Amino acid sequence: MKQALRENELFENLDYASQGITGREFEECTFRNCDFSNANFSNFSFTDCAFENCNLSNLRLSHAKLQDVRFTNCKLLGVDFSTCHDFLLSVQFTGCSLDLAFFGKRNFKKTVFDSCSIKEANFTETDLTEAAFLNCNLNGAVFQRTNLEKANLLTAVNYALDPEVNRIKKAKFSAQGALGLLAKYDIVIK
Repeated sequence: MKQALRENELFENLDYASQGITGREFEECTFRNCDFSNANFSNFSFTDCAFENCNLSNLRLSHAKLQDVRFTNCKLLGVDFSTCHDFLLSVQFTGCSLDLAFFGKRNFKKTVFDSCSIKEANFTETDLTEAAFLNCNLNGAVFQRTNLEKANLLTAVNYALDPEVNRIKKAKFSAQGALGLLAKYDIVIK
């Protein structure tokens, strides 16, 4: 991956774990079965790209541009998305492990999280307007001053969020899941 701009390419079985490669642009590329754990994607630009079955744990994304990027069955443990470039930030996650990820202070409007593990992730001051958490495990996830207006949490499980410090107008919760809105009160409901 030495060229500055790569278009319409398939990258398979690459191992760039712990390597720092910067200043690259990718458009309409697919990355399949690659190991980018602990790698440095700072200042990279990804437009209409897909990552499939990749290990991206602890990936560094300082000033990276992610526009229409899809992650499918990927490990993204501990990734700090708050350092990404906010302009045109658009991602989608399906079957991913996003445990310990940090999304703070970024715009993730309409982002779809489908069948993901998002345990102990941090969404402090994140805009999740109209986001969808479909069949996601949010055990220990932090929601502080988070905008969840019109968000879909109908099939999400194990979340606890305080309606007094988060915006949840017209958000969708299941009856069982709505108990997570009362967690701070430490009450027993039978």
